[in-house]
Amino acid sequence: MSEQIKQESENGYGPEARDILFTIPNLISVLRIISIPFIAVLTSRHQMVPALVVLAISAASDGLDGIIARSFNQVSKIGQILDPIADRLLIFCSILALAVAGIIPWWMLIVVGIRDLLLAFLILVLAQRDYGPLPVHFVGKTGTALLMITIVALIFADIWSNTFTWILHLAGLAAGIWGVALYWLAGLLYVKQGLSLIAEDGSH
Repeated sequence: MSEQIKQESENGYGPEARDILFTIPNLISVLRIISIPFIAVLTSRHQMVPALVVLAISAASDGLDGIIARSFNQVSKIGQILDPIADRLLIFCSILALAVAGIIPWWMLIVVGIRDLLLAFLILVLAQRDYGPLPVHFVGKTGTALLMITIVALIFADIWSNTFTWILHLAGLAAGIWGVALYWLAGLLYVKQGLSLIAEDGSH
């Protein structure tokens, strides 16, 4: 086991978390996941003010659960899975809602969806070999941040109709295109890292 941990560390793989289920961070992550359908439905119906309120609460809780987990030693294996799932679901469902509302083109949803399916398959393959989630890459964080900025900007721009919101809409679309590009680049990096882990696991 110590040799495996050493190899994982050399590959940038994250440390093992505690095998606990009922924690405050996990509860917060579950509540974030529950809030996602509300955000999506409100956005698809162009009810943007309440959508932004729920989205703001969800975003605040995202940082809160990490702080609590680290401060009170409540980092768990299930929490390491729930947190990225919540992020992926929020991005996908928000982009779906924006596409349904006619605010963004459908190709953005398709491209993001294919990437997430690819990563979901990789996570399942790694889980079969007792690996948890891959450590988050800077490119992935940047891509996710740009997509979140895109979602917020496009929702906000739909509240009013004037020159400022039109410019904000165009800026949001531009950020979204860059976000999708980085999102995919990060996905390819995760695939490369995952395949390296699988190859090393098979060589022992």
